[in-house]
Amino acid sequence: MTRLGLAIIWLLHLLPLQVLAPLGRGAGRLLYLFARERRQVALTNLKWCFPERSDDDRRRIARAHFQVLARSLLEHGLLWWSSKARVQKLVRVEGLEHWLAVAGKPVIWLAPHFVGLDMGGARIITEWRGVSVYSRQKNPLLDKVLLHGRTRFVTPVLFSRQDGIRPVVKAVREGLPFYYLPDMDFGGRDSLFVAFFGVQAATITGLSRLARLAGAVVVPAVTQQLPAAQGYVLRFYPAWENYPTDDPAADTRRMNAFIEDRVREMPEQYYWVHKRFKTRPPGEANPYA
Repeated sequence: MTRLGLAIIWLLHLLPLQVLAPLGRGAGRLLYLFARERRQVALTNLKWCFPERSDDDRRRIARAHFQVLARSLLEHGLLWWSSKARVQKLVRVEGLEHWLAVAGKPVIWLAPHFVGLDMGGARIITEWRGVSVYSRQKNPLLDKVLLHGRTRFVTPVLFSRQDGIRPVVKAVREGLPFYYLPDMDFGGRDSLFVAFFGVQAATITGLSRLARLAGAVVVPAVTQQLPAAQGYVLRFYPAWENYPTDDPAADTRRMNAFIEDRVREMPEQYYWVHKRFKTRPPGEANPYA
């Protein structure tokens, strides 16, 4: 099945984006209908984050989310097999001056989980070298394809999650920006319960801790999916001032608040199918059970 799926994605990457994008949205409509468990996860997340919205409005966002998510998945073939020029055309860059203003310092690119996340990462490695962390895949063929896709232009430094934090800190101190994705529920270890849309969410304090250890500044890098003919846009935001502080909880809340603002700008594009609130404070039930 893996070989068949990869073969289909390879064939799809030969199509123009104007054709591929509608196919992805169509696949997303089917996915919303048949992926019952993930649909329920998305609706639960949306209910917790947007209690003021109606059920119909939250379902509308969920349907739109499955469409942009499926489109991004089908378009991964463009990242894995298209030319450098096509990837650069697919993802334009805005706000580059914000990173260049601090490029002489250790830098962490804060990259929240929006559906264009991998597109932004692929666009970066067409021009700039950085460091990131990846999860090894159990399927060796899929692992090989993913690794190829992430290293075929300007080869980044990649560490697995099992390597720990020390090699990442060392690489950042040596001048490699770190493309960092810290906004998922990784369990209670190294996490604090910090508000995310008013809900206590287990959130790792890694951004604050890494910035302190590496002496790094944080430059958010958010990728947005645009209408088909326009592709994606990777936006760099101004470097955070007065960060980190001596209060990890306040630092982590600042990260969540920034992500909330971006979610409100494009609510259908945040990664709602992730069980963001599965780790609960003592006495609270798992909302996905």
